[in-house]
Amino acid sequence: MDGTLPDDLLIQPDDEVRLRQHLTLVALGKRPASKAIRVARLLDVNTRRWLPDQEIVLSGRRIAWTGPAGTYRGEVAERIERPYSAVPGFGEVHKHIESTHLTPEYEAALVLPRGCTWTCEASHEFSNVNGERNLDFWLTARLAGSPLKIFPLPGSAVPPTAWEWGGGHYGEAEQQGFMANPMVPGLDEVMDWPAVWNPENPSHDRLWGMIRATFAARGVVEGHAAGLVEVHEINAFAATGIASDHEAGAVEEVLDKLARGLFVQLRPHATPALVAGLLQAGIADWSQLALCTDDRSASNTLKLGATDHNVRQAIGAGLAPEIAIQMVTLNPARHMRLGAWVGSIAPGRFADLVLLDDVESVEIAEVWADGEQVSDGPRYNGPLPRIDWPDWATDTIRIDRPLTAQDFAIPAPREAPTAKAALLRPFHWNDDFITMELPVRDGAVQRDPDRNVTKFAIVDRFSGEGKTAAMFWLGTGPRDPDTALAASLGHDKHNIWVTGSSDAAMADAVNALRDIHGGWALVKRGTLAATVRYEVGGLMTARPAEALDAEMQALYAAAEDIDWLYEPSFTRHWYPGFPERLAFATLTCAPWRWVLVAPSPLAPQGFVNVSTGETHPVVW
Repeated sequence: MDGTLPDDLLIQPDDEVRLRQHLTLVALGKRPASKAIRVARLLDVNTRRWLPDQEIVLSGRRIAWTGPAGTYRGEVAERIERPYSAVPGFGEVHKHIESTHLTPEYEAALVLPRGCTWTCEASHEFSNVNGERNLDFWLTARLAGSPLKIFPLPGSAVPPTAWEWGGGHYGEAEQQGFMANPMVPGLDEVMDWPAVWNPENPSHDRLWGMIRATFAARGVVEGHAAGLVEVHEINAFAATGIASDHEAGAVEEVLDKLARGLFVQLRPHATPALVAGLLQAGIADWSQLALCTDDRSASNTLKLGATDHNVRQAIGAGLAPEIAIQMVTLNPARHMRLGAWVGSIAPGRFADLVLLDDVESVEIAEVWADGEQVSDGPRYNGPLPRIDWPDWATDTIRIDRPLTAQDFAIPAPREAPTAKAALLRPFHWNDDFITMELPVRDGAVQRDPDRNVTKFAIVDRFSGEGKTAAMFWLGTGPRDPDTALAASLGHDKHNIWVTGSSDAAMADAVNALRDIHGGWALVKRGTLAATVRYEVGGLMTARPAEALDAEMQALYAAAEDIDWLYEPSFTRHWYPGFPERLAFATLTCAPWRWVLVAPSPLAPQGFVNVSTGETHPVVW
C-alpha cells in the first residue's frame, strides 16, 4: 500500500477507516494514484449501462475513482490501456471450495483466470473436520498474498444432525466469536429443517442459538430448503429469517420462494431450464436471484469453467448478458452485505476486473485482482503462495489401528438360514427403508449380489477408534469379487464411507485412506488399484488442478472394467458406472429420512431416521 497505510488483505475496521480516508483524497486528486486502467467500455452493474471509454483509477488494491477517460484530475504513477469490455470480478454467493478438492491457494490459481475473484465459502465441510481452526484455514492463503478473496460462513451443520459427531461442534457462543470477524458475512446454509421447526428436535436450541448470534451481528443466515415446495412450508421457512435457498428445481418453486422474500441462488444443473422458465413467466426484476456453483470438482472446472460457466449458461438460456453478470457480481454482493468491497467497479471496492474480449460468449481476455493482472487468457500468472499446511490441517484421518474384515461383519441376530435386513439405496428419499430377507453364513448376514445387494459402511475417522456402522445397500457398489471403494469425503460429516463386495476388501480400502491421510482408494479383486490423495482435511490437496485431475483420471481408468451395481433412483444425478456420487448419498439434511451415520450414543448402530429420531436394527 501507499506510504504507511495498512495492509488490506483482510477487512479490519480500524485499518478500513484509514484506508478509506486515503482513498477519499486520491479520488479528489489530492494524493497521487498508483495506476489508471483505460478500457473501451465499462459495465455499470448498478444501472446496467455500458459506459464508453472509461478509466479506472487505483490506489494499491482498491479503486479510488472511475469516470470518462482523461478527466481524472490527480497524478497517476502508471497508465494502462486495454481494448476490452470491463465487468466486475465475478463472485460465488455459495460455494464449497472443498468440492473442488484444492486448497485455497490452488483454488485461486484455478478460478481466477475464469473470472472468479471472490467467494463466499460455505464452510460446513472443513468445519466438520476441524471446527476450531476453521477461520485460520480459510484466511491463511489470503494472508500469504493470494488474490482470491474468501469470505467464510461457518457451518450451521456442525454437526449436520444431533446423531452425528466428530471434528467440530458449533453453537451460539462459537457463532458469536465468528461474527466478530468482518470477513465473516453470516451463517452457512441451515440444512436441518426438522430441527429448525420442531422444538422437540435435539438440535433445535443449538441451531436457533447460532441464528440468534448471526442476527445480533446483522449477518446473513443462509438456507437450504431442499424438498420444501409446499406454500405453507415455504412461508414457515421464510418466517424463520433464513434469507436464501439454492435448492429450487422448478420454476413455480422459484416464484413461490421469491414471493416470500427469499434470495434464490440458481445452481448449474437447473439454471438453463429455470432461466428460460422465469423469462417466460415475465420476471422483470432479477435482483433477488444469483448464479452459484455450490459443488464442482477441479476436473469439471477444467472442462467447464468456474463462475464464467454459470454466466454462459444463463446467457445461453436467453438472459441478457448484463443481467447474468449482475447475478454473479452486484446481486450476491448486496445479498451478503459485501457491496462496499466487491460486486461493482466503483470507488472503495477491491480492484477486481474481468476484461472481456466478447461479452455474449464470456470470452475472458484478462483478469485483474487486487489491482494487478493475474491472468492472460486462461493462464494464471498471479502470485501462488507456498503454504506448508500444519498438522491440524493434514493429520485428520484419526484411526489408530488397522481395520480388519471383522469390523465390517454384520452378525446374524439368531441361528437361522436367513435374516431380515434393512436396506437403503442411493438417494433414498422415502419415508421408510427397504426390507429384504438375506442369507446367513458363518454366523453373519451376507450380501446378495444376484439381487443387487452389497454392503455399505461409515467409519468414524475422528475418535481414533475407527468405530464402524455397516448395513446393506441396494443398487450400488461393486459386483466383482474382493473389490471395494472408499472415500474420506462424505457430505457433510466427512467420515469415511466404503462399499464393497467383501469385508476384507473394505478394510483394505479404508486402511489405504488412513495411509494417505484421506482421498479415494479403490481395491480391485484383492489389490489396491488406485488412490487419490486429499491430504488436507481429507477433502483437499495442495497441488495444481491438473495434477489432481491426472490422479482422478487414473482412478476412473482403474474402475472402468468393474461391474458396478445399479438401480435407478428418481433423481437424474444418480447414474450407472463409477459411483462417485455416493459422496453425496451420505447427506443427512432434508429431505433425507433414514440414513447411516457413524455409531453414536443416540444411534448405536448408526441407522436412524433424521426426521423423527427413530432408530432401527440393521438386521433382525
